[in-house]
Amino acid sequence: MKTRLLFSSLMTLVLFGLLVIFFSRCSREKGDFTISSADKATAVAKVTITQVEPQYVPDELLVKFKEGASETARGKVLSKIKGFAKEKIQTHAMKHSGDNEGITLVSTQLDAREAVRQIKGSAEIEYAEPNWIYTSTTIANDPYFVNGLLWGMMGTSTSPANQFGCQAAADWPTNTGSNTVYVGIIDEGYMYTHEDLAANAGTNPYEIAGNRKDDDRNGYIDDVYGWDFVKNDNTVFDGLNDDHGTHVAGILGAVGNNGKGVVGVCWKIKLLDAKFLGPAGGTTANAIKAIDYFTKLKLEGVNIVATNNSWGGGGYSSALAAAIERANAAGILFIAAAGNSAVNIDNTPFYPAAYTNANIISVASINSSGGLSYFSNYGAQHVALGAPGEGIWSCVPVYSKGKIVSGYANYSGTSMATPHVTGAVALYAASHPGATAATIKAAILANTIPTSSLTGKCVSGGRLSVIGF
Repeated sequence: MKTRLLFSSLMTLVLFGLLVIFFSRCSREKGDFTISSADKATAVAKVTITQVEPQYVPDELLVKFKEGASETARGKVLSKIKGFAKEKIQTHAMKHSGDNEGITLVSTQLDAREAVRQIKGSAEIEYAEPNWIYTSTTIANDPYFVNGLLWGMMGTSTSPANQFGCQAAADWPTNTGSNTVYVGIIDEGYMYTHEDLAANAGTNPYEIAGNRKDDDRNGYIDDVYGWDFVKNDNTVFDGLNDDHGTHVAGILGAVGNNGKGVVGVCWKIKLLDAKFLGPAGGTTANAIKAIDYFTKLKLEGVNIVATNNSWGGGGYSSALAAAIERANAAGILFIAAAGNSAVNIDNTPFYPAAYTNANIISVASINSSGGLSYFSNYGAQHVALGAPGEGIWSCVPVYSKGKIVSGYANYSGTSMATPHVTGAVALYAASHPGATAATIKAAILANTIPTSSLTGKCVSGGRLSVIGF
């Protein structure tokens, strides 16, 4: 009997070890996230934990030279690291804030971190930092709502069986959003022709489509739906790889009551895109351009109330924090995913969620039972609240009969929790025209529902609720 028990125990340990090896291998091979099948009945997203170690472009860094530094002085700094100025980044938002220097993207023959060490403290520069790489924070009569699959939109007043959703459904009878409220999606591109998104696809009101001119003089030609900072063109949707951005867009603003697919937090909203994530992720340099793109539009009069930022990674960046602050000065909230590493970001920072800018609302993920998702980051100081992030159905592009067409899929991650909150911001802005970013943020946090799994894990200790917005 003892021999059998010992053998059984050993076999159990072996099988457990094989499972650990299998899932570890999946995590390394798949990277930041895995996704479910798009099968409408059975797809279940499989979640992998993101790696905490920050990644960066190995041969690039961002340098902030001091204003007035001579060309000779700049040249000496670059010669120390066998580098050259690859690009001078000086956005309209930088100029508006009084920054006449901008930042310089430098190519170097050294490893980026070694290059930073070589020039740190030089009298000619304010700072130098790696060009960090960010990735998405997904783990991988509207039919899906009627069938009860959109638990994140429900709550105690609409569905006792789905009581931990954001309760958007309870608010829809009186507030479904507004087509005068804009939200910027900083992510991949999104499928703005999707059957559930086309009616809410926003356009730049100051740009004339197809005339090959920079009508609004923001530096981007024909940026009608936004701009692709990866390829530096105006095609913000490039196909199946833009599934994450499309999924985020659907949670934010899939059209309601149209008899198709899913429904977003806002039935009515205007979505604009700044694509900076590609198959290899996105860089600090392009994230800054994307943030400043929306800041410039807001300064020109477009009613952008928030940007959705379902991404993260890398180390601290003074340049990125400055871009977020320019958005803050313009009155744009920055809704950020807390990350999927299951760590306390008060102790192990995950950026941009862990920055301290006043306009940031960082979001953890909860599941349909009200528990903190096992993959979700948290932090009593840096994470504001929790929101639905597991088993979330939304829009994606799919391939069928030789064409890319509208589809739906079930993903999980703080990437999915974040647009629930961004949608709530847009709902509040719709019913409170002219409300400041600070007022909206305060309303979001004041309206949370205390949740035991979030006690001591976030600022509010509660989960998102939009009742009364």
